[in-house]
Parts: sequence; C-alpha cells; structure tokens
Amino acid sequence: MLVAMGLVVAVAVAVTVVVALVLALSRALPAALPHALSRSVLLRAAVRSRRRLELGGSEVRRGQELRLQRLLPPGTFRGSEAFREQHPLRPGCDGGNPGGAVPSLRPWALLRSFWSTDPPLQASLLYLDTLRATFPRALAPRGTALLSWSPGVPRAPVGWLLPTLYCTPAPAGPLPSRAASLRVQLLFALRERGLRVLEAGTATELHDALVVLRAGWPGLAQELALGRLSPQPGLPEGVRGRLQALLTPDTARAAQLRVECALGFQGIVRRLWPQLELVVLGTAHGAEQLYCESLRQGECQGLPFYCPFYRAAGALLGVNLWPEEPAPRFLLCPDWAFYEFLPCPAEEELRTVLLGELWEGREYGLVLTAEPGEYRCRSGEVLRVTGFHRQCPVVEPVRRERQTLSVRGESIPEDRFYRTLCRAVDMWPGARLVDYVCVESALLGASSGASAPHYEVFVELRGLRDLSEGQRYKLDQCLQEDFPVYKSFRFKGSIGPLRLHMVGAGAFARLREALGPSGPMPRVLREERLLQLVQSSVIS
Repeated sequence: MLVAMGLVVAVAVAVTVVVALVLALSRALPAALPHALSRSVLLRAAVRSRRRLELGGSEVRRGQELRLQRLLPPGTFRGSEAFREQHPLRPGCDGGNPGGAVPSLRPWALLRSFWSTDPPLQASLLYLDTLRATFPRALAPRGTALLSWSPGVPRAPVGWLLPTLYCTPAPAGPLPSRAASLRVQLLFALRERGLRVLEAGTATELHDALVVLRAGWPGLAQELALGRLSPQPGLPEGVRGRLQALLTPDTARAAQLRVECALGFQGIVRRLWPQLELVVLGTAHGAEQLYCESLRQGECQGLPFYCPFYRAAGALLGVNLWPEEPAPRFLLCPDWAFYEFLPCPAEEELRTVLLGELWEGREYGLVLTAEPGEYRCRSGEVLRVTGFHRQCPVVEPVRRERQTLSVRGESIPEDRFYRTLCRAVDMWPGARLVDYVCVESALLGASSGASAPHYEVFVELRGLRDLSEGQRYKLDQCLQEDFPVYKSFRFKGSIGPLRLHMVGAGAFARLREALGPSGPMPRVLREERLLQLVQSSVIS
C-alpha cells in the first residue's frame, strides 16, 4: 500500500514538473507546442479522475460519509443519521455564482488532482476525458469559442484547465453590458473559420448571440474586413482599445460571412464553421429547453448539444458522461456534495432518503450539504432518476419548485405549464414560440383591477403579428383540460380567466440583461421591476 502511494506521489510530482515547464516556456514556444504538452499531461490526469469516479460509484455510501465528514468541523462527525437528527431542513440555499469564478491555474493544481476531490478540478478533467473519447478533434488549440457574460468576475469555462483551447479574449466576458459582451465574443468567434466547439454559459446566451448575428451581420462583416471594433454602449473605451489590438483585417472571412448570411439562417452555424464538432452549453435543461429546441431546428441544425455538468444552488453536483445523447443526464458524484432527497409528491413526514436509496423512475426534491456551515438546504430542484451507473444514480432535472404557478393552491408546475403552452401555440397557424414568462396577479397590485386572482402570460412569437380573442382563450382552455383543479377553480369563479399578452422582439433579451448572470431564465416573475420591464414591451 505504501509503495503504491509513493508511486502515485512520484508520478504526480513528475506531472507537476512537466506542467510547470510548459507554463514557463509557453511564451517562447510556438502556440501549438505548449497546448500539445499541456493536453497530454492533463489527459493523463483525466484518465485517473475517471477511474476514481468509477471506483467511487461502487462505494456510494462510504463516499458520502467521507464527504460529509470533510464538510463538518473537525471532531464533530458522528455519522449521517446523527447529522440528520441534529440539523433540521433549511428552506433554501444561498445560491452562489451559477458558473463559478475562474480558478487560479497553478502547476500544483495537477498535483492535487491525483488525490483531491475538488469538484471544479475534477469536473474539468472529466470534461476533457469525455471529449477525448468522443470528439477528440474538439481538443484543438484555439478551437473553442466562448459566449458567456460574466460582469465583474470572469466565469470559468468548462475546459478552464486547458486555457489554450479558447480563442475568445478574456476581457470580452466581464463587460458591464450583456449585449456588448455577447457581440464582442461573437465577433472574435467569427474570425476563426476552423472552430471545433461553440461553448455558451446557457442556451439563452447562444440564442441571443445568434439573434445579434441575424440582425447585425452587415456591421460584423465590416468590422471583420477592417479589423476594427466599433464603439458601442456597454463597451468601455479602454477595453475596446485592448480588444481592437487583437484584430487584424480579414476581407476573405468578411466575404464568407456576407455570402452565408445572404443565404439565410437555417443551419448558419455549421455553414460558418464547417469543422464544428459540437455545441457545449453550461445549462441546457429546464427553462433552457425552449431555446435548445429552437436552436436545433434553426441556426444549429445538425449539431449535437452537450451539457457537461449539473449545478444547483451554486454547487457543482453531477457530470454528463454521454455527450452524444440529445437529452442531458447527469451522474451525481458522491465526492462532490452530501445529497439527500425528499420523495415527490411530498409525504406528511419530511423524511429524506440518501444517495444509495433512490428508485429508478421516481422524482425527488434535492436537499444539499455542499459547503461547510450550509447544512441540509432544500435546493428547490426536482430530479427524476433515469437509471444507475454502478451504484450512482443518473438523474435528469425536471423542474424548479419556485417556478410553480399558484394563486389558490392549485400548483401548476413549470414543466407541465410549458407543455400546455406549447400545445396551445401549436393550434395557432404559423406561430412559433420564441419565449415566455408568467406572473401571478398578486404582483400587479391595483393594476389588476377587482377581478379574481389569475395568471398573466407574456409571450414572444414568430409568424404572428397579433393575437385574436379566440387564440387568447385557447391557452386558458388548454390549462383547464390539463389541470382539473384549475378547471374547478375557474368554474367556481375563484380564479379569473388567464390574460395573454404578446411582446415585441428583443423584450426577453432586455429582461435577461436586467436579471444579470443569475443562471437559467425564470418562468414566473416575482419582482415588480421585472414585470414593469416586460409590460413596457407589450404590442398586443
């Protein structure tokens, strides 16, 4: 045992020395050589991380007990049962940064990777290992473009351990304006015809960047041709100067952009970047599903979408080992947090079950202990168990409890309302749903009048300029068909008729700017300022 441990340490030290040399020589060597050396070293560490994951999947209970012991103050651990008896459930988690700040990249980070269970480090290594096995050409130097707004503090991309993967300049991410940040990052992505990966923090960010392309491609083509970055709101002059220094005139690429955009935007992403392997998204489930479907049918037609990680309440919890599958599934990693689960529907006694006690096909509310001092927090996320990898459950996020509509206790979940809305939109000839958000009438205050409590729904549509009264009523009718409790309240007059509003193009982009980098798009607004912003964009 001691010999084996000594061998591991010796190998780890050797790896660290190699990485240190690579980082020291990176400025003096051609760009591809440091990338190749770093990639080789990191992939070796990634293989070890994958082996650790497989081993941990066979000892889930032991791994969970060890993780909980590390999260508690020294000398206080008495087992998971005693922990649950001592600490009551908390109503919510603090949240944290949805993407996580960029960790400091030091040579010793690789040394730690041989025994550390630090989730960001292990997650990035597992991402590199998954790409190596499935899309090896995606690991090309400067082959990944990043579209991600992170004002103040740069957000860590999924492959942060290998920064030479990225062609996007770091100053483009933390700009004060979301629109400016996405536009600048898009411009630098357009310079690289040989892109292999298009990465975005969320599906909405990719969607909004491609909206910028659709609306402003002549200006982008001109900036490519001239090698000049135009002044724009939200782009400080000092930052603009530093970014412009990285540009050079490229008339050939500008001409390609004009030709492809003139042909239309169906499948435009693959036409602009013919060598693109896949689209990587930080979040592609739940509220982001609408944008994923729109992108798959439109601009990103024919490309696989891969969501590598599952995060909840600011904590990194799971990894997706199946990048070629269309629906993301996540293996919950025993070493990354201590997990508990509340069976759904809720039982009278709130008694949690543990990671090794779940049943395939059932839904559970997620309870987390992911940080010291933040014990047994109800995350508000509901997960469905789709299977197991060894003893570890594989889950898919289903809905967020805070996004449930309820004015009389009827409780219409986020995922089911979305399906009902899509069914109603399918009945409107020529219409396609772009985006939507809901409001409970209590938020409107006196402006809602003397009517009974009700829902107000704001939609952005393509293919329709106006909504008839019959179309507005259709959504309320579909809700009554899908939710008997809602129908009962409507029949008794306890809930008033749903009010449907149509907003103009760009309304939801402005809403996301106002929300900030807060993770997935909310579907039920709880703040008056956000409601007023959406109301100001109503056109029908």
